[in-house]
Amino acid sequence: MSFDNCFLRRLVLTISSFFLDMQDSLIGSVGQGGNLSGFVNKEGIKYYNDLINELLANGIQPYVTLFHWDLPQALEDKYRGFLDHRIVADFCEFAELCFCNFGDRVKNWITLNEPYTYSVGGYVMGTTPPGRGASASDHVEGSYPPSQSIHSKHQQNCKGDPGTEAYVATHNQLLAHAAAVKLYREKFQTPQGGKIGITLVSKWMEPLDESSDLDVKASRRALDWFFGWFMEPITTGDYPQNMKQRVGSRLPEFKKPESEMLRGSFDFLGLNYYTANYVSHGLTSDKGLLSYNTDPQVTYASKLKPLPERNGKPIGPPSASDWLSIYPEGMQKLLVYIKKTYKDPLIYITENGVDETNNASLTVLEALNDTTRTEFLQDHLFYLHKAMDDGVNVKGYFMWSLLDNFEWNDGYSVRFGLVHVDYNNGYARRPKASAEWFKNFLRQDRISF
Repeated sequence: MSFDNCFLRRLVLTISSFFLDMQDSLIGSVGQGGNLSGFVNKEGIKYYNDLINELLANGIQPYVTLFHWDLPQALEDKYRGFLDHRIVADFCEFAELCFCNFGDRVKNWITLNEPYTYSVGGYVMGTTPPGRGASASDHVEGSYPPSQSIHSKHQQNCKGDPGTEAYVATHNQLLAHAAAVKLYREKFQTPQGGKIGITLVSKWMEPLDESSDLDVKASRRALDWFFGWFMEPITTGDYPQNMKQRVGSRLPEFKKPESEMLRGSFDFLGLNYYTANYVSHGLTSDKGLLSYNTDPQVTYASKLKPLPERNGKPIGPPSASDWLSIYPEGMQKLLVYIKKTYKDPLIYITENGVDETNNASLTVLEALNDTTRTEFLQDHLFYLHKAMDDGVNVKGYFMWSLLDNFEWNDGYSVRFGLVHVDYNNGYARRPKASAEWFKNFLRQDRISF
C-alpha cells in the first residue's frame, strides 16, 4: 500500500496541531447560587494564556476541549452535576469565560470529549466519577462487558440507577453542548473567526453472524447506543428511533426549542476510534431490572473471554488493554457509515492509538522498539486513506498519544505514547520507533509499505 502527498495535504496532522483540555483549574470555587462569576482562578487563566502563546509561537495550532470529565466537585455536591438541568447554565458560563480569554487565538473549540464514556462509566458501570450505577447493575449479564467503558476497569463504591441516570446525564450533556455552541455562534464566532464542535467515541460494531438478520440489526442498535445516542440529536434534534422504542419514558424528551438548538450544533465532528466488537442479538434484563446495558438487546460475543471472538477467532490482535482489539478496517467502515447516516459531516480523527504494557523487565532500548504501534499507524492511516477515497470528509488526524501518560484507571501500567517516558529516570523522554516512522511519514511525498 502507498500514500501520496495529496493525502498528506488533505489532512491536518499532529505535527502542526495540539489538543488541549481546559481543566476546572480555571475556576477557584463556586458561589452559593452555583454562579461562577467572581471566582475565576487568575493563575489558571495565565497558565493557559502562556501555553497557547507558546504553541502558536512554535507554529502549533491548539484544538481546545472544554470538558473532559473534570466536573467541579462543588457542582456535584450542590445539585448532582449532570443529573440536573442547572449544569447547562453553569457550563455555558464556563465556556464564555474561555471564549473571552482565549478565543482571540484559539480557532478550534471542542465542547465535550467522549460524553459516552462519562455517562456510561459514571452512571452505569460505576468505574469513573461520579461512580454511580454499578451496584444496581450487578444483575446484568451477557451484554456490555465491564471494560465497555473505555479507559476504565475498577468499580467504585456506588449507588444509582443505571436504567435512568445515564440517559439523564447524556441529555444534559447534549443540552450543555448545544447551548455553548449557540453562545459561541451568536457572540464570538464572527469576531473571532473560529469553529466549534464535539468529540464522540465509537467502536465499529461487526455482526457476529453476517448472515443473520437479527445480528445485523443488533450491530446497528449497538452503534445507536454507543454513537447515535449523541450524533443523532446534534444532526436531527432527536434521539435514534431504536432508543426511543426500547427505552420509552426513561429516555428524556427534547422540547421543541431544545431540539432546534441541537440540530446542526457542530462545525466539525471529532471522532475517537480505537477498536471494534463482534455483536449479536442478545438478552434483556434477567431479573426484571432495567439498565442501559441491556436496553439495546445486544450481546458481545464470548462474554466470558477477554476478547470477543467469531468461530474461535478474535476480531483482531490484542493490545495491553482488554477493551482494545486491533481492527483497522473498522475505521473505514465507521467513517463511511457516518457519512451515509449523518449527512456527511466534516470529521477530524481526534484520537487513534494503541498501548503496550509498561514492562519493567525491558530495558529502555527494548521498550523503544514498538513494532505493534508502527504497524497500527500504517494500517489505520491506510484505511483512513480508503475512507477519504470513498468520499468521507476527513480533514485531520491526531495520534493518541504524544507521550506515555497517566492513563485513567490504568495509571502508568500501560503506554500509549509515540515518545517513551522513563518514570524511573527523571521522566526522560525518548522517541520510540513509531515516532521515527511517523516523522518520516509526514516529511516524505510518498511512502510505500
